[in-house]
Amino acid sequence: MSSQAEFSLPPPAPDAAAHSHELAERIANAIAEEGGWIAFSRFMEHALYAPGFGYYAAGSRKIGAEGDFVTAPEISPMFARCLAMQARQVLERTGGDVLELGPGTGILAADLFSELKAHGAAPARYRLLEVSPELRERQRALIAERHPGDAGRFEWIDRLPERIDGVVIANEVLDVLPCALVHRSGGVVLERGVVVTEAGFGWEDTAIPDGELKRRANAVIPPGDYDYLTEVNLAAEALVRSVAAALGRGLALFIDYGFAQNEYYHPQRSMGTLRCHYRHRFHNDPFFLPGLQDITAHVDFTAMARAAESAGAEVMGYTTQAHFLISCGLAVLVSGGDPNMTLSRLKATSAVHRLINPSEMGELFKVLGIGRGLDSPLLGFQSARPLTL
Repeated sequence: MSSQAEFSLPPPAPDAAAHSHELAERIANAIAEEGGWIAFSRFMEHALYAPGFGYYAAGSRKIGAEGDFVTAPEISPMFARCLAMQARQVLERTGGDVLELGPGTGILAADLFSELKAHGAAPARYRLLEVSPELRERQRALIAERHPGDAGRFEWIDRLPERIDGVVIANEVLDVLPCALVHRSGGVVLERGVVVTEAGFGWEDTAIPDGELKRRANAVIPPGDYDYLTEVNLAAEALVRSVAAALGRGLALFIDYGFAQNEYYHPQRSMGTLRCHYRHRFHNDPFFLPGLQDITAHVDFTAMARAAESAGAEVMGYTTQAHFLISCGLAVLVSGGDPNMTLSRLKATSAVHRLINPSEMGELFKVLGIGRGLDSPLLGFQSARPLTL
């Protein structure tokens, strides 16, 4: 299976290339078994999560300098320290645990627990829900190294608990859940899927059966007589709905890059938001080296908020990552109490700059808080500039 991106991105090692080829063959067989066409969401599921072969189910390094991308916890421990400030406020009201979805390398868990413990607020249990065997082992090793005396408080789980009291954190989780691609072409809204051609994987659109995807696609694509390609992520909504339904008393924070619906489905965003990450480069070819690259799409936070509310949770706040971190005391934490440390000096600190600068992560990344049994205001949203969902 070939791809145009092969000619502009660095080649993999021979064993990695063989691994990718094997996964591509498995996906091709799945396409044949399903009649020659699969929805893109199914392709994305295979490419990311196929047992033993998918990007998040195999053993390659994914996050950090040796991987394909970095996340906020790897950039600066200040990210975890700010989240700990919000977590402390909630845990003081609710008790309960911390549950982290998709914990990555484990650095957020290690740093967050350290900060909570330093303030006498360490939870009895810190749960980690991780689907990647390789990442789970990295997390275990890091926790054993950083918190040997508290290793028994960390618990790895395979599914959401029936009830959650405390704090849930999902940092860059929603963007990697398999999404559907929908395409208006010639005035007709179709679902984009994947076929096998002589040149490798290719695109093919087909009619959308009656149901939720068809209803949503017709609702969100802006009117007009031009072609328009975008994403609808029902799987991400289902996860938010499940978390919201499981909340007893507590707060769930979803942190990711994305937009509210009106901005997400803007007429000028006619090619969607799908992008792939490979060795700290991003491109838009999901067929490039299946299993060796991340595939993501931006988050429609309006849809996530509605999903939470449909399960009985309340939207506690929605703002940019920059405003959330600053509201949680970023300036105080970085300055160490120095009254002369101004926000401009904070931005001059390279790591903090990446977290809050509008041209880096500060504006594109959003924070959605959903809760149950909590009083407002919450620290991270109290003085933050609210955004309209």
